[in-house]
Amino acid sequence: MLTIGQLAAYADVTVRAVRHYHAKGLLPEPERDASGYRRYDAAAVVELIRIRTLADAGVPLSRVRELLVAEEAQFAAALREVDRRLQAEIRERRRHRERIAELAAGDGLVLPAEAVAYLHRMRELGFADRLVEIERDSWILIAAQVPDQVPALMAIKHAQLEHEPLRRLYLDLADLADCGPDDPRLPSLADRVVAFIEAAAARSAHVVDAPEVSPELVALLDAAFVEFFPCAPQLLALLEERGWVGWTDVHRSER
Repeated sequence: MLTIGQLAAYADVTVRAVRHYHAKGLLPEPERDASGYRRYDAAAVVELIRIRTLADAGVPLSRVRELLVAEEAQFAAALREVDRRLQAEIRERRRHRERIAELAAGDGLVLPAEAVAYLHRMRELGFADRLVEIERDSWILIAAQVPDQVPALMAIKHAQLEHEPLRRLYLDLADLADCGPDDPRLPSLADRVVAFIEAAAARSAHVVDAPEVSPELVALLDAAFVEFFPCAPQLLALLEERGWVGWTDVHRSER
């Protein structure tokens, strides 16, 4: 006769597992002997090995008791059902792994390749992280709303980025990141923004049939700009004084 520890060792399980099977009603719990110990026989070892084998195969413990007493045909049918469930779980876990891989891809999870390349190029050229962040979030919004227009729009942005004078002006806007609403640099920053806008407009003047962005999306992107930069409302007011209105769809004031 075996102690619970010896029984567990024969079946290659833990004592805790044996007690768990007892609690679940899968393995009968023998009476205690005169010394107060439970003793197990060979039949208990065989039963425990059968339980362990089914559990290791992925059979839910709630179904182990059913399979232990099932006829051959019922047993085979139940195992086929368990196999189907395991295959479904494998597919689900595979999808989870694919999702994790996508998350590890960073910007590529939510942005098309053209936009990811653009952000990568901005980082290579030393743009302030804050400017890269607002570009990224803006392009996430654009890609979600007008995905078909992203390639044409990104072609314009890539061309601007590779135009050295325009790139220098853009890099010069790094002060946007830490400029507050009462910052004395704001008038100078507004002048630099105007220089960039005018240079960008001149650079894009030859572009034919440039994609248009809906007023709703423009408003959403402008709202994101205001949210990102504390100085945005004051900066927009200064730009209007200098004859420019808007941010995403910036254009000359009609006044």
